[in-house]
Amino acid sequence: MTEPFGARLRRAMDERGPLCVGIDPHASLLADWGLNDDVAGLEHFSRTVVEALADRVAVLKPQSAFFERFGSRGIAVLEKSVAEARAAGALVVMDAKRGDIGSTMSAYAETFLHKDAPLFSDALTVSPYLGYGSLKPAVALARENGAGLFVLALTSNPEGGEVQHAVRPDGRDVGATMLAHLAAENAGEEPLGSFGAVVGATLGDLSSYDLNINGPLLAPGIGAQGATPADLPAVFGAAVRDVVPNVSRGVLRHGRDIVALRDAACRFADEIRTATTGGRDLR
Repeated sequence: MTEPFGARLRRAMDERGPLCVGIDPHASLLADWGLNDDVAGLEHFSRTVVEALADRVAVLKPQSAFFERFGSRGIAVLEKSVAEARAAGALVVMDAKRGDIGSTMSAYAETFLHKDAPLFSDALTVSPYLGYGSLKPAVALARENGAGLFVLALTSNPEGGEVQHAVRPDGRDVGATMLAHLAAENAGEEPLGSFGAVVGATLGDLSSYDLNINGPLLAPGIGAQGATPADLPAVFGAAVRDVVPNVSRGVLRHGRDIVALRDAACRFADEIRTATTGGRDLR
């Protein structure tokens, strides 16, 4: 059987440091790198990030939309980037935020979570806002192929609150409900479950939520969005060791210089390890 994503992620974070770097080739960042906003610029950007980081960071997270906007040629670049990143040892979380029902959700799952798919990734971000049960096809295929999911639960964008903080008849809000579903998915898994939540690092005190879902917590917001590694213990409390902080612009702003990209990623990984473990190796 394929080793579950949660076990592979735990080992990668312990060995390489708990850091996820986004691959977000939006037009302004390509321009900052001196690249054209075209397929050639996209390919150069992605190849550089993978070459610089895939052999040393725990997770790379390509944002599918920035590749999709170039059509089939952009998807071809994404396929190559995913394959090369995984071959170099990084785990790939595809940031596609897919969510639908029935056969459509099954098709999305097959696109990213079937081991023979060209875009097979170690994990996929998904939206549960057609009901958590709509994700069943993705959950089943992820289990079958040793992959994982990151479910949008408590996101950092201000608009998210109108849905995620809505209170259900049982008195629990929607975000807490998603966390409870994930805790059930991960019950009994060791050393870490494969079904994680997206929880923003910029949200401040989350002590009213039970973040101990025995699964990873993908935490955007470190760096350009204002959160720092030092903020993580206060935000995530006892669950902080399971946090996978995501940094994009904080690393990518260093441009086409491979050494500078590596140094920036190393600094973030060290700062996060110090903040979350006191610098101790917990393997």
